[in-house]
Amino acid sequence: MKVAIIGGGAAGLMACATISELHPDAEVFLIERNSELGKKVIISGGGRCNVTTGIRDMKTLFSKYPRGSKFLSSAFYRFPPERVYEWFENHGVPLKIEEDARVFPVSDNGHDIVGAFEKIFAPSHTKILLSHTAKFIEKTASGFLVHCTNQSPLPVDKVVLTTGGQAYRHTGSSGDGYGFSEHLGHTITPLAASLSSYITKDSWVKELAGVSWGSARLTTDRLKIPDVVGPFLFTHHGITGPVVFAFSALTAFESATPAKPLKIFINLFPDLNAEHMENEIRAACKLHAKRSLENIIASLVPKSLAKQLCVHTAISGELHGGEINNKQFELLAKTMQGLEIDAVGRGAGDEFVTAGGVELSEVNPSTMESKITPGLFFAGEILNIDGFTGGFNLQASWATGRLAGLSISK
Repeated sequence: MKVAIIGGGAAGLMACATISELHPDAEVFLIERNSELGKKVIISGGGRCNVTTGIRDMKTLFSKYPRGSKFLSSAFYRFPPERVYEWFENHGVPLKIEEDARVFPVSDNGHDIVGAFEKIFAPSHTKILLSHTAKFIEKTASGFLVHCTNQSPLPVDKVVLTTGGQAYRHTGSSGDGYGFSEHLGHTITPLAASLSSYITKDSWVKELAGVSWGSARLTTDRLKIPDVVGPFLFTHHGITGPVVFAFSALTAFESATPAKPLKIFINLFPDLNAEHMENEIRAACKLHAKRSLENIIASLVPKSLAKQLCVHTAISGELHGGEINNKQFELLAKTMQGLEIDAVGRGAGDEFVTAGGVELSEVNPSTMESKITPGLFFAGEILNIDGFTGGFNLQASWATGRLAGLSISK
């Protein structure tokens, strides 16, 4: 049996390793356009590689995927995070679970993750074709013919497309796989960037650059989304951080441009209702009746943010706590729980994910094989699957790559 795997990222590596270990006589061609394997894997998590998640509850796990959670069910039950964890440890890479449930190599070095695969490939029939770019995949009567640079056409029985999305093109994720998929009969859903930061047009945001906040809820009036709560950071250009990345995934297909800004409301105190928020401010003002409002608010939020809250509400920060009236208390509470910004662009996040991809109804979720073109398999980000930050996208790639490899090995 001859198999071509197009793309040497997480999904491709796992599919290839699975076939190599379970079907050692198979002749596998792993075709990678870069000069090294797993480039995107290595640089993920700031070079530490957030391998998977420490979350074990399946319901919680599936809630971390804005798109594709139902499709992932078979793959995840066969290769859940705990088995991914075991797999890497059994292949010589000790892992650790950090407080936020993210899983990393003990070494904090993404090269160790890719190195585990290279050890598997060394004694096998796997042929690693680095610096080779797939140009065209032709369906034949007996299988496929893969045309790529630096190589005569490869006749193979099966093809696995693991080319990734189109985010972070410098890692080789150019989106070529979408063209291959369409040529072989598949539909590509609309595509958008996910897990991004936001650029805002609000000049006051620059005044808060470097200010972080531990727990906020982000919402928008443009569409209803599930609650996302978590930390964020003001930057010179806008906002970033875990809750911003989650929010961006849920609003991936919403416009955020100067012509059509995305209005974002930041609730700085998501655990309080409006009445409790107002009571908190009243109590602080009563306790410090002779202090300035700006200083009183600074006991609840960072000082630079307290100043901006006074500006937003048009309430003088010089007023004493005892001078604040009921309408002003209400306005302060409302602003603290609905600080408004206008996003006019998307910036880099800390992961590299594309929302959208190969239409899931055209792929068998129990095997990862195409329902349209027999012998063609998909795995990883090329599919219309994406998760929040925290190891969820690599988990999806390992699991779908593993399932594709298992299906081919049978």
